[in-house]
Amino acid sequence: MEEKWIDATLEWLLRCGYLVFCIHTQCHTHAEQMHNYFPILHRIAYFVVQSMIRQLQINMEVNLDRGQIPNLKEFVDHLSSLMHSSVPGSLVLWYDSITVDGDLNWQDQLNYYNKPFFDICDGIFVNYTWKENYPSLSAAVAGDRRFDVYMGIDVFGRNTYGGGQWNVNVALDVLRKDDVSAAIFAPGWVYETKQPPDFETANNSWWDLVEKSWGVLRKYPGVLPFYTNFDQIVCECSETVDEDAVIIFQWTETLCRMLLGATFLAKAFRHVPNSPSFLLLARTPHLNFADSTNPIQVFTDLKGSSYSGGGNITFKGSLEEHAHFEKKIFEAEFVLSELPIHLTYSVKSDGNSSLGLKLAFASSTNKREYILLASQPLNNFSGKFSKAIITNGNKGSSPGWVINEGTIAMNGYTLAEIHAVCYRCDSPSNKLRWLYGSDSSDSFSASTSDYFASLGHISIQTLEYKSDFPVASSWQVDAKYMKWTPGPQGSKILSLQISWELKDGKNHQFRSYNVYLVKSSKQEGTSSRLEHVKEYLGVAQAKCYYVSELKVPSGTYSLKFIIQVCGDDGTLQELDESPYYGLEVEGPQISITM
Repeated sequence: MEEKWIDATLEWLLRCGYLVFCIHTQCHTHAEQMHNYFPILHRIAYFVVQSMIRQLQINMEVNLDRGQIPNLKEFVDHLSSLMHSSVPGSLVLWYDSITVDGDLNWQDQLNYYNKPFFDICDGIFVNYTWKENYPSLSAAVAGDRRFDVYMGIDVFGRNTYGGGQWNVNVALDVLRKDDVSAAIFAPGWVYETKQPPDFETANNSWWDLVEKSWGVLRKYPGVLPFYTNFDQIVCECSETVDEDAVIIFQWTETLCRMLLGATFLAKAFRHVPNSPSFLLLARTPHLNFADSTNPIQVFTDLKGSSYSGGGNITFKGSLEEHAHFEKKIFEAEFVLSELPIHLTYSVKSDGNSSLGLKLAFASSTNKREYILLASQPLNNFSGKFSKAIITNGNKGSSPGWVINEGTIAMNGYTLAEIHAVCYRCDSPSNKLRWLYGSDSSDSFSASTSDYFASLGHISIQTLEYKSDFPVASSWQVDAKYMKWTPGPQGSKILSLQISWELKDGKNHQFRSYNVYLVKSSKQEGTSSRLEHVKEYLGVAQAKCYYVSELKVPSGTYSLKFIIQVCGDDGTLQELDESPYYGLEVEGPQISITM
């Protein structure tokens, strides 16, 4: 297989947000044939490293001559070692398909016929059609590695134990009882089958079934910085957890990919030894979605405009004047030092609806201190807190969003909880009206009890923390698959793929990359060039981005594609300091480069 076809196939798979390695070729020739695939392993490892994927599922949907099995085992062992050395902490799972006899024969459990493969990788993804006693049988075979057994559950319910769908908890209850792990396949069923009344409500209800069966561990280990934009789909849990605690991973990076690629999505939960909980999603807010008794309904909004590309926690309902409403959204164990912590959070609200944060701190003797961060003094209920801090507000980069900042010093305390606090602005200042885009006092009138506010992100860092981004010159930015075609009125249409990697070959892990475009044109009446505003194109999870049919107006001299690096702590590299790819626009340029 030519290398360029391998690269193209792998890039397409990684754009889909997951990587399942399958060989669909009948191998009945001499025993050395399996070695032909070894060069592919290094290409897989390269793309996995570049794309920040830490999990790989090996699915051999083929029959093999029995004489090929030793080579297949060597293949799996080599791939596991290569992944572990290339991406520390990565996982390789064997899918329950081919047996040690070379037969394509799903076992639905861990047993003699597939254990040799289980022994040389990080775990097994067991086929979905298991029986009630198979998890306990598999646990007995696995011994000390029982939590590396991931029993498959097909949410569509195709011959899966319990029937899947709204009975997914039936299978989870059995797996929890028998102390093995779970692999939930195609949770996008909720979306694909248009479950009523709407996707967000149905999706939350479905995940509530999972939570009620296994519980949810939402205490985040105590290493700052902390950042969340409330995106319900996270590539991985980046926190360091005890060796025998919890591991979660999934083959997806955005909500859209989860939904549209749901048939191919697997989501694996590792059971927590001696604990009733597992980690559902990294940095998932601590919400109970259906509580009609509260005056304010709280839900994760994935449809509305977000602050930084994730989701929002939205608070909507009724709140009387001088009243306030609290909702716990996170539990944590952040142990604080002498350095103060700096908090930022983004808010978008209507009228006089306001949103602050309450932080619960615990001392070594478990004494609790509650600190409120709010945008203005709150005399009517500030006495309920140990201290109230007035935040500094600034307009955010996204329309309608306000960034609130505050600094707290609590040396020796542990940040234990984060709550959202809903309240009203009785008499907002002129600055608040300016921040929220209103010059009219009527829009801030307290005569109505309607309340609406959204929380876009939370960031917590030590005061002296500084993000360390590689300088622009340390990146190699290239373009390929470039295609120019003529457009209307002298314009041109451009399609291309931009890719980037560090020149030193180091694998720095970044949350994502924002891609911007700057067009330069000739300034009328002069020979100088006019640089237009930076235009946001989109976000990339992998180190590549495809631009499709971009219209380049007549008179454009050059294009600059800027790659803005986004850190896991929520910080963004300055656009003027970011790597970029420059492209001259001259002549007809109707060509294709590969």
